[in-house]
Amino acid sequence: MTVFHFFNCAILTFGPHAVYYSATPLSEYDTLGTSIKAALVYLGTTLVKLVCLATFLQVSENDSFDPYQELLKAVIGFIDVAGLYFALTQLTHRNISQNHKFQAVGLGWAFADSVLHRLAPLWVGARGLEFTWDFILQGLEANANLVFSISLAALGSLMWLRKNKPKTLIPIIYACAGIVATMPSITSYLRRSLGWNFSKVVGFELFTSLMTAFISWQLFVTCQRPST
Repeated sequence: MTVFHFFNCAILTFGPHAVYYSATPLSEYDTLGTSIKAALVYLGTTLVKLVCLATFLQVSENDSFDPYQELLKAVIGFIDVAGLYFALTQLTHRNISQNHKFQAVGLGWAFADSVLHRLAPLWVGARGLEFTWDFILQGLEANANLVFSISLAALGSLMWLRKNKPKTLIPIIYACAGIVATMPSITSYLRRSLGWNFSKVVGFELFTSLMTAFISWQLFVTCQRPST
């Protein structure tokens, strides 16, 4: 039963990444190499973030919300944006369109995040004798993070690769990207300051990720229309 629970949680956590790759044109254009490169960039970015967090953040004696510490975390979190910029603009990609490039980069980014932050806890905890919903919620959180990552990559593609976008949409694009980039600080505030439990936070992340995906899709479609 414990192994069965582990495999269910693992499929919920990592399965959507494989489904997204297979069900979209990414598999037809063989963009796996782009996703792997993006995953490696994510690992390097995470290493830089860990060094910065260990250098500048103080160890808190309690679990209360510290605005200064969270602001510092949010600033350090923008290293992810720099990593995405490098993955989208500096890596060599095959002859794939902009639409497929940001999807492949976001997919690799999200998969690396899930492996790095959820595989070990899943392997240790989900095989325990006592059933818990926490790992199912972690799988749902990984799905929300997949949507967030692809949405942020889409917004980054509009910011850095799309030159002829409507000027009226530029502030909206940057504002949406800033909200997605600071989402870890937002969820930290909900947990520590407002006392939300894990299930409510995951529900908020799922809802917000869908809203972000819809807005990003609308912005991308609008920017692709020929200017009149």
